Amino acid sequence: MPEERRVQGETLDERLTRNWSELLQELRVVQTGVQIITAFLLTVVFTNRFAELSHGQELVYLAVLSGSVLATALLVAPVAIHRALFRKGQRLWLVSAAHVCASLGLTAFAFTVSGVMWLVFDVVVGPVWAWWAFGASTVVFGSLWVGLPLINRRTR
Repeated sequence: MPEERRVQGETLDERLTRNWSELLQELRVVQTGVQIITAFLLTVVFTNRFAELSHGQELVYLAVLSGSVLATALLVAPVAIHRALFRKGQRLWLVSAAHVCASLGLTAFAFTVSGVMWLVFDVVVGPVWAWWAFGASTVVFGSLWVGLPLINRRTR
């Protein structure tokens, strides 16, 4: 990790502990968003308007609900893995695995939110606007979460 902030005299164990703490702080932020979107999706089926969805809209609903559950599983996995490996001397593997889970969880979350945008726009104003909303939200997530870090790497 050449871009990582190095602390003078920091041991590998201290760096892994710091990396783990930073990752947990990041996960706390995104887990709230995932919980809110999952709660929203779980309640939608119990509204009167849900019965009016087309078969295609129902499939998109199931896809975004599944994406939300997948994002939840991936973003909570580091905590479950930590519990399973607690005091087993696996901090290096744990931090690496948690990084992968967090990255995949963020990706699932971005596509879930974009899918929810598609569904809401499709129900409210129709399919053309739905695709624009999906595309715009995907571009926003990609630009902020991938584009900005890439720009930073190139300019440093």
